[in-house]
Amino acid sequence: MEIKEIVSYFLNAESNILEVTFRTIADSDDVLRTDNIDYSISEEYGYVLESDYFNFFEDDDEENDYMNLELELDEDVLISFLNEYYEVNPKLLPKPEYY
Repeated sequence: MEIKEIVSYFLNAESNILEVTFRTIADSDDVLRTDNIDYSISEEYGYVLESDYFNFFEDDDEENDYMNLELELDEDVLISFLNEYYEVNPKLLPKPEYY
């Protein structure tokens, strides 16, 4: 099993849960797999997923002190982490969902 592509991801900062939707090389284009993984597990495997730590946006209606922070992940590193994670834990690989 190998990850072919990341379709989407979302890191919930409050719960520290990474929701990732992807396809493996064995999946067709009408198949998606979705998993929720504790973000700290990537660190246990030695991966740092952040690529662009912060994008700052100033709100014109608020003082300059308030900023919206957005975290972006490096998708190549995310794929490497997922490949290793599912190789070590093959039973955790999400089942395919057909769309």
